[in-house]
Amino acid sequence: MITSGSVIAILLSCIGLFAISLLVVSQRTKEIGIRRVIGASVTSITYLLTKDFLKLVAIGFVIATPFAKWLADAWLEDYAYRIQLSLWLFLLPGLIALSVALITIGGKTISAARQNPTKSLRTE
Repeated sequence: MITSGSVIAILLSCIGLFAISLLVVSQRTKEIGIRRVIGASVTSITYLLTKDFLKLVAIGFVIATPFAKWLADAWLEDYAYRIQLSLWLFLLPGLIALSVALITIGGKTISAARQNPTKSLRTE
């Protein structure tokens, strides 16, 4: 039950990230077209669009990690056999969250960066 709830929560967050990236890409279509005409590569445009999202995920991870450690330590105090929480227990989910965000956002940004720049600049 917990696993299915976690999967649903991750799926919903991916849908939200995809919708936000779709909105940002549609708002910055002309900028992407101009950058492509000037000579920017697909990699640089993808980096430009994904770095803001990854910064937000990283900031959320930095804010949530101390709170999660404090909460887990408080919860584990009540047990007779206690374990020490190591750093990898927090870093691994953070890296997974960053990679899921990168995969979710990266697909749309790469497709937007590969489009023909004349399509986006035709209305100007």
